Amino acid sequence: MWLILFRVFIIALLAHAGYVYSPFPGQPSLGVGLGVVAALAVIALEMKLRAVPGHHMIGALIGGVVGLFGARLVWGALAGLDIVGAHFVHALLVVFLGYMGIAIGGSKGEWFEPARIIAAFRDSARLHQYKVLDTSVIIDGRIADICETGFLEGTLVVPQFVLRELQQVADSSDSLKRNRGRRGLDILQKMQKIAHVTVQIVETDFPEVREVDLKLIELARRMSGKIVTNDFNLNKVAQLRGVPVLNINELANSLKPVVLPGEVMRVFVIKEGKEAGQGVGYLDDGTMVVVDQARKALGKTIEVSVTSVLQTTAGKMIFCRWLDGPPPEESVVRRDLRVGDRREPHGRDPRALERREADRRDERVAPGASEPAADAHLLQGAPSPSSAPTRELSLPAEAAEGSPIRPIAKPD
Repeated sequence: MWLILFRVFIIALLAHAGYVYSPFPGQPSLGVGLGVVAALAVIALEMKLRAVPGHHMIGALIGGVVGLFGARLVWGALAGLDIVGAHFVHALLVVFLGYMGIAIGGSKGEWFEPARIIAAFRDSARLHQYKVLDTSVIIDGRIADICETGFLEGTLVVPQFVLRELQQVADSSDSLKRNRGRRGLDILQKMQKIAHVTVQIVETDFPEVREVDLKLIELARRMSGKIVTNDFNLNKVAQLRGVPVLNINELANSLKPVVLPGEVMRVFVIKEGKEAGQGVGYLDDGTMVVVDQARKALGKTIEVSVTSVLQTTAGKMIFCRWLDGPPPEESVVRRDLRVGDRREPHGRDPRALERREADRRDERVAPGASEPAADAHLLQGAPSPSSAPTRELSLPAEAAEGSPIRPIAKPD
């Protein structure tokens, strides 16, 4: 509502200005009409500009100011010359350069977005974030892949003493060390060829410090940077000195897939475990997987279910159960050859207790007899074995003729 009132006010104001300051002497009505037309043109322009993004308007405004300033500079250089139609040339310069500034500034309005301006200042600050590389992380080689993905920002600093150490390793008589040193030099060349990565070799040295690790700490402290390393000891010493450290191994551990108890996965069992019946396999990222009762599955790919996960400083271990494997070993009642010598079961397994009760029932019944047969002679009126006063139990003739049961000696 207030916008409509404001537009009406603009129309009335320009109409009044046209009436008072009419360019047509003696015809104030023409001045009023001209004022109304000018007000409508302003309102139409305002309605058109409402759909234009703000940063484009800012760009057009800045471009127009720059264009007018350029026109003034050019006309100042030409003012001393005797030019025919100087006023026309002046007007042409103002219109042409002003229009070009507005057009170009409006088309490049994204340059004036607040987020882009803030990002430009942040990028300039990020360029001064130094990452001091250690020999171990250069030889490892994963730093180049991380740089290619763009996860590592700032300037990568390679000290001259680290480069000298790499060269000494590359010139070693040991073939293994020589290959590692050459690999480190190749990694540095690969990183220098990455377009968005800045690698800077610094000559700063500390002659009073002999160890390379301590030199790295001093250099990072002087440059207010961070140390990138794989060395566990250097990591701890730098943290004690108050220097931030980026450990590639810790990054790799944090990027390993998270597994939860109950998840099912497929594992290739490559060797036996330390405990009885265990099999050991590895995931693609090197995580050790220990599978219970999987020793019989050596050299096979099996499906396992995760039971627990153990996180240590050296890495992660996953304990699993073989889905199609044998059941876990149970504690059972075992008998020796001597009658009556029985060992107690370890634990409270229900099946073991059931077998124990069955063994007790078997002891109360003679060998070769069955419980229904024993109950039969009770139904026929024979005395109970537990209450009989004699040492032998005799069966009736009807049961004794067709039954293989022998009389059992019973103590008093």
